[in-house]
Amino acid sequence: MQRRNFLRSTALTTGSLLLAQKEILAALWQQPGFKITMLAKDTGIFTEKGGTILFSLGKEGIITVDAQFPEQSQHLIDELKKKTEKPFKLLINTHHHGDHTSGNISFKGITEHVLAHLNSLTNQKNVAVAQKTEDKQLYPDKTYTDTWCDAAGGEKYCLYYYGPGHTNGDSLVHLENRNIVHMGDLVFNRRHPFIDRNAGASIGNWIKVLDKAMEKFDKKTTFVFGHAADGYDVTGKKEDLKAFQTYLSNLLEYTGAQIKGGKSKEDILKATEIPGSPEWKGDGIQRPLTAAYEELTTTT
Repeated sequence: MQRRNFLRSTALTTGSLLLAQKEILAALWQQPGFKITMLAKDTGIFTEKGGTILFSLGKEGIITVDAQFPEQSQHLIDELKKKTEKPFKLLINTHHHGDHTSGNISFKGITEHVLAHLNSLTNQKNVAVAQKTEDKQLYPDKTYTDTWCDAAGGEKYCLYYYGPGHTNGDSLVHLENRNIVHMGDLVFNRRHPFIDRNAGASIGNWIKVLDKAMEKFDKKTTFVFGHAADGYDVTGKKEDLKAFQTYLSNLLEYTGAQIKGGKSKEDILKATEIPGSPEWKGDGIQRPLTAAYEELTTTT
């Protein structure tokens, strides 16, 4: 009798726990996975899955920079429609990678134009053809090569191309009135970067690109980064650009010294830290080490 009561009590307890777990999971599923952080009264960033999105709600319409993936970009569109009835004037892509451009398709038919560097458009098309995803693309209908400045949505914006870095088509996007610059993936804040050599990346020139950015913009500029490590922000100041530039310099210096010392690529990839840049921790160090090795050993 006691055993029967014990089993019955245990079953009820287990059932209650399972029900509670389901209720907790259901509540979690109902919570939005995205986050909107306002940087100014009418300008903010959207984070969920993929590269950070910047948006500006102007008097004439909305400017957005990058688009993550289709589901995430739709979340952003739905939220912005709650904030304003103004149209989407312009979508800018900082570069072609899918975590920044796959969501372009959600803007089809609602944004007036899509803008990117000419090389970014070429890269996006090449990747789509290779992956057979051409039907899932919304390509830029406007491109530039060096500098593009215009006004849209009540904001003066300028795009700058300083040569290859993360890819060969990275744009710095400056919202001049707000003094905010979206760096795309030209800055990985305390996170080991992806360096896309297949798309013309150059660590050596990337260092120069960051020099030009620090010369161009002032101490009050707020920079938006494509990605950041856990515990770090996707926004920052000049000091963060300098820290990442130092990381890239240390990466090349360390890899070059290892090659000069006769170390093989396999030995170099065993490193767990880039000397001089201890803040860059965790997984992914093999990616930049591989890119640095290839850049330093490939002759053209």
